[in-house]
Amino acid sequence: MRDARWLDERELHVWKVFHQLQRSLNGAIDRQLVRDAGLSGPDYTLMVPLSEAPGDVLRMRDLGMQIRWDRSRLSHHVSRMEKRGLVTREDCSDDARGAMVRLTPAGREAIEAAAPEHVETVRRYFFEQVEPDELEVLERVFDRMVSRLNADDEDGPCTR
Repeated sequence: MRDARWLDERELHVWKVFHQLQRSLNGAIDRQLVRDAGLSGPDYTLMVPLSEAPGDVLRMRDLGMQIRWDRSRLSHHVSRMEKRGLVTREDCSDDARGAMVRLTPAGREAIEAAAPEHVETVRRYFFEQVEPDELEVLERVFDRMVSRLNADDEDGPCTR
């Protein structure tokens, strides 16, 4: 405990405000997604890479790595989304042990219905609050933080 590098007053304030920002922004985005498309934040997180992939399909392992979810969480959430008709799970033609996840037409329709208001919500609560010169700073800081986290994450979330 004595060797802990405690946060000073300013660092503590920034850390607490960051946490409050995270919770409030995620809450605003989640409310928008439910209201406009009946999707949860995790649904949208999973559907974005599928909607951007050729043929709306990704290998389950690759999807998990992109969204940084472990295999169990991804499998359970895909199952829930399958029941709602948003995605399907398919056998992987390259590897009998692997599985593919495909966005269904209903899933494509749901994400397309959510996207315009989603972007507007992100713009309203994030980008409209940031000056152009601040955006450059945020970009550098966020890129540096993500690089550090990725470098320290030796195994990655879904490599096993």
